[in-house]
Amino acid sequence: MFMSNPLQFILAGVGTEIGKTVVSSVVVEALQADYWKPVQSGALEDSDTETVRRLISNTVTRFHSEAYRLREPLSPHAAAAIDGVQITLSAFSVPKTDNHLVIELAGGLMVPLNDRDLNIDLVQQLQLPVLLVSKHYLGSINHTLLSVEALQQRGIPILGLIFNGPETPASEDFIVNYTGLKSFGRIEWGGEINREFVSRNAASVKPLLEEHHGSL
Repeated sequence: MFMSNPLQFILAGVGTEIGKTVVSSVVVEALQADYWKPVQSGALEDSDTETVRRLISNTVTRFHSEAYRLREPLSPHAAAAIDGVQITLSAFSVPKTDNHLVIELAGGLMVPLNDRDLNIDLVQQLQLPVLLVSKHYLGSINHTLLSVEALQQRGIPILGLIFNGPETPASEDFIVNYTGLKSFGRIEWGGEINREFVSRNAASVKPLLEEHHGSL
């Protein structure tokens, strides 16, 4: 299921514990896209790549190897220092594929990769649009608007927003109306996060993603 104009983008969260890997699984399944996690910090035996692999059902998705696999579950710059590794932006390049591609960041946009470079610098280098994951909690409006502003200040295109967690219309409506960004729906919580959960949510976001892809 390869195509001439694949939809390739970076999936970033507005903070930590946003559920990016679950959202990545849903989006990967919806598009039967390839998946790449540039930096994995900690959980090397049960990495985010392995989590996505376990949660999807399609047989088209290819998983691309991380550029850095760090042992400690810390910010990449701190985990790299413990491992005696120096993360450099020159080590990253978008995997070659003719398929759709989802790239999941390690943490939020302002997470440091080394003493000078942040995740947002990596985003800027990869030159792909961002799908921003927001999760409803006290302070999420502020974190989401700050993330949007940071991307816009650097001229980084934003594909849109996807919400994760229980429905909170007041927050969701304000964020969408204030930013003017497209919403790709919300990941409905409830029950165990497994293949059925991912498949069910993938079916709900797939039409929105396909509509966007068809408009390119």
